[in-house]
Amino acid sequence: MSSSRSTSLLPGAAACALLALAATACSSGGAEKASSPEANVREVAASGGTDLQTAYQNTVKDVLPSVVQITTQQDLGSGVVYDSKGDIVTNAHVIGNAKTFQVSLATGGSPLSAKLVSSFPANDLAVIRLTSPPKGLKPADFGDSAKVGVGEIVLAMGNPLGLSSSVTQGIVSATGRTVSESGSGGGTGATIPDMVQTSAAINPGNSGGALVNLGNQVIGIPTLAATDPQFGSGAAPGIGFAIPSSTVKRIADQIIKNGKVTDSGRAALDVTVRGVVDQNQQPAGVAIVSVTKGGAAAKAGLRAGDVITKVGSTQITSVQSLTAVLAAVTPGTKVPVTYDRDGATKTSQVTLGSLG
Repeated sequence: MSSSRSTSLLPGAAACALLALAATACSSGGAEKASSPEANVREVAASGGTDLQTAYQNTVKDVLPSVVQITTQQDLGSGVVYDSKGDIVTNAHVIGNAKTFQVSLATGGSPLSAKLVSSFPANDLAVIRLTSPPKGLKPADFGDSAKVGVGEIVLAMGNPLGLSSSVTQGIVSATGRTVSESGSGGGTGATIPDMVQTSAAINPGNSGGALVNLGNQVIGIPTLAATDPQFGSGAAPGIGFAIPSSTVKRIADQIIKNGKVTDSGRAALDVTVRGVVDQNQQPAGVAIVSVTKGGAAAKAGLRAGDVITKVGSTQITSVQSLTAVLAAVTPGTKVPVTYDRDGATKTSQVTLGSLG
């Protein structure tokens, strides 16, 4: 979308971040085509400057037709064509509460109508579908983000500040980052694990686009740009974050098949919670508001009114800290959960469920 949103990052990333909108593309180059995207990346990296420029241009030419502009009544963002049926993946915060959209293709033509398939705010992902997909619609090639390496050249492609089909260049700065969005100003409040950090510029209007390697593969969906806490909401140049393509594929495939996410691959306690403070008005844990019948917490004996203070060895002081802990483990993991009940401290072994 064209408006920016503040976010906070967990340790190991940055102190806070600005929700942005981004897309990416890279080029594989040279006269001969490599036998695989990975081999193509190595070939381009070993080539000279002229070959690298050609690689950039080739990848932009190959990927740009798969990157679209999504417009709602309030704002705009980016999206990536996922399949030939007209399914488009984007960020949940791009679509907000909208159910219908106008989609502009990079190849031009009149805007196309689209409807929401489903949104999964916990991972800030959503799928929309074109009402009448045009012939020649070009789906993007989503790669294996587990193979992404630090230092890999990437391009971000999208619609920053409404400037359609813009491209920025950078590298993969880090992988495996856990980042939390703000829940205000249109953000989903999601805590997202395994994000790809990039130096490619990400600006408002880019969210939901594509981060692409030189093998012409989408390796992530740009979602956040960091801010420097010393300068309030000012941007911290060269620090952006993208949801990894493997996560995008897992979520999008379920939404397209089932109309919803049935197995996110993320752990859950199966509870609704709210933050609580101590007598000094400092965060002191999360209170359980309700438990899902037959869910992980209920099976372990937790109930409404219990205040969770620790999961494993990690102190829980807020809803965000609880979400961050759960984002780092997988469903089925057995963890000790410490909580206060009627003035007494108790611990139960909880077999975590699945966030869905």
